[in-house]
Amino acid sequence: MAIKKSVRDLKQRIIDEMYTDESGVLERCFDQAKEFVQITREGGIVLAHKDRLTGKEQIMLYLIGKVYAKTAGKATGDDVGNEELATELGIPMGSLRPWLKALRDANMVKSIRKNRHTNHAVQLNVVERFLLSAIKKLRDTKEKKP
Repeated sequence: MAIKKSVRDLKQRIIDEMYTDESGVLERCFDQAKEFVQITREGGIVLAHKDRLTGKEQIMLYLIGKVYAKTAGKATGDDVGNEELATELGIPMGSLRPWLKALRDANMVKSIRKNRHTNHAVQLNVVERFLLSAIKKLRDTKEKKP
């Protein structure tokens, strides 16, 4: 009995002291995210400053937007297939695939198998760092413009 109680106590302690949920990250990063991401009434993702973003940055921001859209109840999931990314971002598949691989290799994006397709979702533990870096880059490019 003492072992079961100990395990229950540990489980509760883990829940009480170590659990985190994505809404905390989303709340902390809200102002930075809205600088780049807008969500349509239908749950579509629109990127601002697209002309100043690399392909990998566009992918990351689109995936971050999907998390916000899902949280708002405007999307059923936060994972996206290659076709959606290519169509919505206007990125050719030949460029999209290597950029996704680089993001996966950097542990910024995770792959999710769905039947015969692979979808992609952002790793929530990198969202804050990524957005802060993107904001800094945006400000730096604004300052350099005459």
